[in-house]
Amino acid sequence: MESKFSIFSPPPNLCNLLILVFFAFAPSPSLSHLSFNFYATSCPAAELMVSNTVRSVSANDPTIPGKLLRLLFHDCFVEGCDASVLLQGNGTERSDPANTSLGGFSVIDAAKRVLEIFCPGTVSCADIIALAARDAVAIVKNSSPHFHVLSISAIIFSCGIRLTIVILKQAGGPAFQIPTGRRDGRLSNSANVRPNIVDTSFTMDEMINLFNSKGLSLDDLVTLSGAHTIGLAHCSAFSDRFQQDSKGNLTLIDTSLDITYAQELIKKCPAGASSTSITVGNDPETSFVFDNQYYRNLLAHKGLFQSDSVLVEDGRTRKQVEEFANSEESFFKSWGDSFLKLTTIDVKTDNEGEIRQSCSFTN
Repeated sequence: MESKFSIFSPPPNLCNLLILVFFAFAPSPSLSHLSFNFYATSCPAAELMVSNTVRSVSANDPTIPGKLLRLLFHDCFVEGCDASVLLQGNGTERSDPANTSLGGFSVIDAAKRVLEIFCPGTVSCADIIALAARDAVAIVKNSSPHFHVLSISAIIFSCGIRLTIVILKQAGGPAFQIPTGRRDGRLSNSANVRPNIVDTSFTMDEMINLFNSKGLSLDDLVTLSGAHTIGLAHCSAFSDRFQQDSKGNLTLIDTSLDITYAQELIKKCPAGASSTSITVGNDPETSFVFDNQYYRNLLAHKGLFQSDSVLVEDGRTRKQVEEFANSEESFFKSWGDSFLKLTTIDVKTDNEGEIRQSCSFTN
């Protein structure tokens, strides 16, 4: 006989268990200053305005989602998620050579202009970056839209806990809520960039140390590396895997790279080619679709960067790479968790920052 129980009237033992789980996953100190639907009263349509801007621009330029995602990483890893990467001027993060290839600034500025018309002085540029990157992932579509159960929220209800299953339609990467309430930083220093971002030639230990310094785990490292399932890279970003011979031809020196894939890269990025004008897809198979193909590429030794290849070569991370390669659902679930942690790195709230009128300059 099939047993049944009401989700609104859970048995006592289940109530106790859910309460324990609820408090076991209490927000981190940074997260505790943020909240979901932060703009519900002050600017109810804020997230919709950002989303519509991202969709509109991305419809005309499919490279935008990858650019927005990279912009978020470079913002949050340097001085926290405070939009300091957007500030213009000599000696700012944006002026550092490591950031000159960043893109997506015009999308953030466009969203900010709309928000300032309807909700002046209300929505921070830091929140816009986080929301835009989240939405960029969700709109990167493949050919077969599908549904996923993305989150289960616990809500205190009556004498116990009420569970509400949130089901969102998606046609690309995972869609989920993130808390908002970040303030914009007032400082931006180019000297802080290089020590705080991942170089594509990093070893596993170097990446682990950097991620740990941001409060991110080894699992987060593998998961967030999946951002390379979309986006483009300049030839100079992986040129260290080749060397130029006496005749001026490039030859492969990194034996961890698939030889056929290496030859394709050499054709696209021949010796003497401009390092700024030529780009290749981070994911040679589906570079404009947010999926788990990146991990399949790693298993086939087709990771574009050295920092990609080490994920499958190192015993500490190979198992997770294999799991994500076999299960897109597992990758998407982990992505939501790790993305939340990424977007709450050293956030500034209340009097720690400001709400800029223009994202490029402090007030």
